Amino acid sequence: MHTTRKFSRLPFILITSLFLVWGLFNNMTDTLLAAFKRIMSMTDFQTSWIQTAFYGSYFCLAIPAALYIKRFTYKSGVLLGLGLFIGGAMLFYPASISMQYAHFLIALFVLAGGLAILETTANPYIIAMGPEETATRRLNLAQSFNPIGSILGIIIGKLFILSHLNMATAAEREQMNKVDLEAIQLEELNAVMGPYVIVALLLVTLWVIIYFVKMPVASDDAQDFNVLPKVKRLLKNKNYLMGIVAQFFYCGAQIGVWSFTIRYVMQEFNLNEQDASNYYLASIVLFMFSRFICTWLMQFIQPKKLLVILAFVAMIATASVIFIKGTIGVYSLVLISACMSLMYPTIFGLAINGLKDDTKIASSGLVMAIVGGAVLTPLQGLVSDGLQSISYSYFVPLISFSFILFYGLILLRKNVN
Repeated sequence: MHTTRKFSRLPFILITSLFLVWGLFNNMTDTLLAAFKRIMSMTDFQTSWIQTAFYGSYFCLAIPAALYIKRFTYKSGVLLGLGLFIGGAMLFYPASISMQYAHFLIALFVLAGGLAILETTANPYIIAMGPEETATRRLNLAQSFNPIGSILGIIIGKLFILSHLNMATAAEREQMNKVDLEAIQLEELNAVMGPYVIVALLLVTLWVIIYFVKMPVASDDAQDFNVLPKVKRLLKNKNYLMGIVAQFFYCGAQIGVWSFTIRYVMQEFNLNEQDASNYYLASIVLFMFSRFICTWLMQFIQPKKLLVILAFVAMIATASVIFIKGTIGVYSLVLISACMSLMYPTIFGLAINGLKDDTKIASSGLVMAIVGGAVLTPLQGLVSDGLQSISYSYFVPLISFSFILFYGLILLRKNVN
């Protein structure tokens, strides 16, 4: 893969805007766990299937996405991913009519498939837009716009989904007759559907703009589709393999922390979903500012050192969530987001560093590691249901952060850049 020598501002802005897009829908989807728990009186494990559908799609589509952009171009991958994403969001309309949880999961799977293609494409595209020695910093800059989308996603979820939930409890809903209950659920599911369909319609405009704007090619010089030799090389690269495992645990930790934030705050402060979401919003705002700060700090501190420091702090904060609880637990939960801010792009950049022609396939492997959210979030839900405690479910993120700390220490010991 060759990098583009001449920096083009408009294409960079357009690709960076995609980071905002998937941040918006990642975190708007997180609010659905609290929403469906009330709408359909579900357990934490049942609601976690939302994340299984969402991030399981990432796992399934990452390799096909890498092969597609290798056969064609990064731009074609962006258009395909954005188009599939728009189609999945539009499927929320028939799902709201059928009122079937499974139909919403299918819509999320299709939507997330589009996001998987976008992410598999956009991350290496940003890396290809300049010198390799500044690739990690450039990727962190682009990723800094991801939490801006996350903030918008939470605000949209709070104002247009959570605020429209009927406050009837599971016990009260069980006593209702079928007609009254379905009337309430239909209104709530329409509130769930609305933001997805409206934002999807707006993104049609972005698709058209990207289609007509001339974008840097930044594709492989040789159209070599023999993937097996690349995979064999990557399987021998211990730094890359460790990066995939670290990314698996990071994604599982991040998605689990955020998925159950609203539930944790509701438990500790006795709040409803809408009010508890304010603390989730605060987490993402802190995440955003911390990512910009960490990007600036990388001029002075090696990314791997920052990774070690923040993984250690994240472990302390998570332990406070589990054992101290109350006000300190809630504020510690918010603090975890600051620690997580640099982890994904930093692990990605460190793992992919120096892979050259293997970058696209390697990128798909790292995106596939997002399946950690599909695996560890249900596990966290099972712990919560089994122990009847959201607090103890945070042992899952605690273990995840411990591996990230281990990964960072290995890089420091081996003096990997």
